[in-house]
Amino acid sequence: MDKDTNALLASETSQLSKLQQIVKQAMDDEKLIVENLLHPPKEILTRGQRLSDKIARFGGSWAFIGSFFLVLASWITFNVSVSLTQRFDPYPFILMNLILSCIAALQAPVIMMSQNRQEEKDRKRGENDYMINLKAELELRALHQKIDLLIEEQLAVLFESQGKQLEILNRLEAKLK
Repeated sequence: MDKDTNALLASETSQLSKLQQIVKQAMDDEKLIVENLLHPPKEILTRGQRLSDKIARFGGSWAFIGSFFLVLASWITFNVSVSLTQRFDPYPFILMNLILSCIAALQAPVIMMSQNRQEEKDRKRGENDYMINLKAELELRALHQKIDLLIEEQLAVLFESQGKQLEILNRLEAKLK
């Protein structure tokens, strides 16, 4: 093999090793991100947190609204339709209002606890989205490095071949003179 062929092969080998380094660096950068996305930390819930989630899920459902409406309608119907001696909560329904106020007073903080936990889940979901975007950015950066390296190598080969062509043209010009 001549000197030019060896130089070209060495250039290609150098280019391939640089590309391999870029790929290796990109894989190392992504390893932590991928590990974090594939194996998120397990969420450990206390009994109170599980209970507040269940209460909030039921309290915000049509089943709750329907059953609550049926209980209230039954309460009112019973206390209006039976004789005065059997009524346990006569007409302005003071006991019913007291119970409704207690339910609302207890249900509001429980729902807020559940909403706080949901907010924490949303924050973690946002962090995962950020990690995915960061992974995509690292991929783009690695691709830019690869393309820049390829362009740099191609320009070097182009300049080298232009230099050789100029040498050949100068020799031809000298022979013609």
